[in-house]
Amino acid sequence: MRKKLTVGITQGDGNGIGYEVIIKALADERMLDMCTPVIYGSSKIFGFYRKQIHNLEQQVNTNVVTSAQDVHQKRINIVNCLPDNVFVEPGQPTPESAKSAMTSLQRAVEDIKKGYIDVLVTAPINKRAMVNEGFGYTGHTEYLEKEFGVDEVAMIMVCDQLKVGVVTGHIPLKEVPGRLSKDLIVKKLRLMKHSLERDFGIHSPKIAVLGLNPHCGDGGLLGDEESSIILPAVQQAVSEGIMAFGPYSPDGFFGLGNYSRYDAVLAMYHDQGLTPFKALAFELGVNYTAGLPIVRTSPDHGTAYEMAGRDLADPRSMISSIFTAIDIFNHRQDYDDLQAGKMTVKMPDTEIKPKGGRIIE
Repeated sequence: MRKKLTVGITQGDGNGIGYEVIIKALADERMLDMCTPVIYGSSKIFGFYRKQIHNLEQQVNTNVVTSAQDVHQKRINIVNCLPDNVFVEPGQPTPESAKSAMTSLQRAVEDIKKGYIDVLVTAPINKRAMVNEGFGYTGHTEYLEKEFGVDEVAMIMVCDQLKVGVVTGHIPLKEVPGRLSKDLIVKKLRLMKHSLERDFGIHSPKIAVLGLNPHCGDGGLLGDEESSIILPAVQQAVSEGIMAFGPYSPDGFFGLGNYSRYDAVLAMYHDQGLTPFKALAFELGVNYTAGLPIVRTSPDHGTAYEMAGRDLADPRSMISSIFTAIDIFNHRQDYDDLQAGKMTVKMPDTEIKPKGGRIIE
């Protein structure tokens, strides 16, 4: 029987829609049966946003604690880690809201390292505001990579019908071509393959790889990264037993629905992967950080200051983030038990073998 997991949830920027989507998500009648939620933030801010939300179907019962060790299994727990005089300005990024987001994240990471919580779900932050206050990282992904001492992580956007990873993340677009290399792409493919198997229970996952330039370079007319970097990376991955295909021209790949033939897609840069993903699955999408020793998910949207405090935010991405974190934790346990010889499972007798990459415009 599965154990009931303790889910740590950071508040994100308290002036955005983080608290609203957290409160609405945790009011879902399934939530307390599935997990024990622990919010890292402020009971004062929670109460403020709770009053702005109308027509919640479920009563929201909270338990304020000073430590995640003291949680109540049938309540929404709040670890008060912010000052009592914390101030809320819905819709406005402020130095105080950035500092509070940093404190919430740091406290939750401390607790998951200690084993007080099982998985981590992060509400949206304002990256610029946090950097201005000395955060030192361009986002959650980079911070967690450093905190857990891993050499390589991958941002994978997840929904039922589509999983999209990126080779380069939060960097200026003009820097993307210079950052791409055969070795980096192969590293991301190795990481994605392992994550798809261990975190999502997919046997022999098929990964489509996108090109960089329009029409995959159009035979070198519009760029040669496909032939000089991406195709050799795909071929190297195939030689290692990774079922990688491509590179594919992104416009036709998504426009024709070809993504449905693969278990995941690897894009070369942030917006190349996230734009079609959000167009197809914005309401239910989840941002997952593969490659960490812990499970971390996040909604696929930002702070949405224009909606803050107005009872307009859709909680479905936050709900998906919580359930996805639980699923991944359980998949990892099953995979690790299988590797340790504690479980047996029948695998298919045959599988498709890639013959090597080719550029597909």
